[in-house]
Amino acid sequence: MFAEIITIGDEILIGQIVDTNSAFIAKELNKIGISVYQITSVQDERTHILNAFSDAAKRVDIVLVTGGLGPTKDDITKHTFCEFFNDELVENASVLAHVEELFAKYITSTPISDINRKQALVPSRAEVLHNTNGTAPGMWMHQDNVTFISMPGVPFEMKRLMVDSVIPKLSAFYKRPHIIHRTIVTYGLGESSIAKRIESWEDSLPPNIKLAYLPNLGKVRLRLSAKGPEYAVLAAAVDTECEKLYPLIKDIMFGLEDDETLPEVIAKLLTKRNLTISTAESFTGGKIAESITSISGASKYFKGSVVSYATETKIDVLKVPFEVIEEYSVVSAEVATAMAKGVRELMKTDFSIATTGNAGPTKGDSNAAVGTIFIAVEGAGLHVVQEFQMGSNRERIVEKAVNKAFEMLQKEILKM
Repeated sequence: MFAEIITIGDEILIGQIVDTNSAFIAKELNKIGISVYQITSVQDERTHILNAFSDAAKRVDIVLVTGGLGPTKDDITKHTFCEFFNDELVENASVLAHVEELFAKYITSTPISDINRKQALVPSRAEVLHNTNGTAPGMWMHQDNVTFISMPGVPFEMKRLMVDSVIPKLSAFYKRPHIIHRTIVTYGLGESSIAKRIESWEDSLPPNIKLAYLPNLGKVRLRLSAKGPEYAVLAAAVDTECEKLYPLIKDIMFGLEDDETLPEVIAKLLTKRNLTISTAESFTGGKIAESITSISGASKYFKGSVVSYATETKIDVLKVPFEVIEEYSVVSAEVATAMAKGVRELMKTDFSIATTGNAGPTKGDSNAAVGTIFIAVEGAGLHVVQEFQMGSNRERIVEKAVNKAFEMLQKEILKM
């Protein structure tokens, strides 16, 4: 069973916003056994939208549309729906009551207008999907064995509608195959080297199980995907293949991952083992701390961070000895180690991470080459520091360093 996602809005096509809606929708569909065949972005233009609808209806079972449901003249999705389905707009009493209630409760500074009331106009043959978080309703229309679902483009409105209404309704309406993904995380070996190592195993995979290599920032995720009518049989087949694979990659395998980021994996490890962490960051500018605190519940294990961008901050706050900086330079293993020790003592944590380096484009307080960085991990009886050369792109250097810091921390926690 296949679906197509169509996003409507010039703001996507001119790069003003990033289309995060499609990624969310695709993940939710995959959970219930619906594969996304194509993602299409179109302008707020009648002919373009109609052509996209017509093309999608020829190749998939379900078409999910986001965007263009506002009350202003440039929002034409509902009108285009009517034209495509040879229908007309009518006022829906329940939607109108909801819009009026929202304005009365939450938008008291702006009186409701006739433009706002137009949100209650929907195609006469559409089944309305209640939008708890906004005024634009979702719409469900089924014709010629194809289901069209229209949702608002505002992400938090779309997500609520997708979870509360669309997924349950699709699950009840269609008989779907099961889809299972198993992702194995590896570190320290490149994609081509892994492929060569497991070539015989990959060649012997059953036809309904596929392998994908997903390389990113020093790690390669091996994703097994299987599709079939019986979940128990499918899960057993995936388990069998994984058991064959594990011995081939045991030296580079760091565990399984179900759409979890590395900070999320570490969060679970720290929480489970009742450990705490702090960070001292120079060129990463607080990005490690930001990744940690973006996870709900981080206050249980994260005590704080010092962004010691300036040399004097390293000396005054983290108590890095001036003599160490003078002898080895601010970008050195010795300074990274001293920073990690200083923040761990300051915050009284079980672990600490420290970064110092030259991300460019200028050399700053050190003569180290651009791309030279040091990452230190400190713990009770633990002092680990590594040097890396990470190229010349500043943004990429920071991103890679943050990931490498978490990788080093995870490795040390798992040794406990």
